[in-house]
Amino acid sequence: MELVYASDKVKTQCTSVKAARKLFGGNNALAVSFMARITALQAADTIKDIIVQPSFHFHKLDNKHGRNLEGYFAIDVKSRRDQWRIIIQPLDANKAPFSPCYIDQIAEYVRIVEITEVSKHYE
Repeated sequence: MELVYASDKVKTQCTSVKAARKLFGGNNALAVSFMARITALQAADTIKDIIVQPSFHFHKLDNKHGRNLEGYFAIDVKSRRDQWRIIIQPLDANKAPFSPCYIDQIAEYVRIVEITEVSKHYE
């Protein structure tokens, strides 16, 4: 799958082990798991390959605190016990978001995702 990054900062976090380690406050285990998730996203043919992996805990995001998260999804960086999530948005062949985004209908066709941010779930 092709990965697109929302910003240069996100791209650096996703491509540099040093930047990932800094993001996670020096936690090497989280940084290693994060880099493995990025590699898995790149290796997947479609987003369906990610959705079917229970350990990724792929889930839809809800609109909260005034943020419109329609069409955004998250996967866990390491496990459900950790707060860190990778926020992604499926994109079509023209690198535009699906609107509306019915993941069940498009999962077999999505070959591009944008990594919007890597953040703590409850912050």
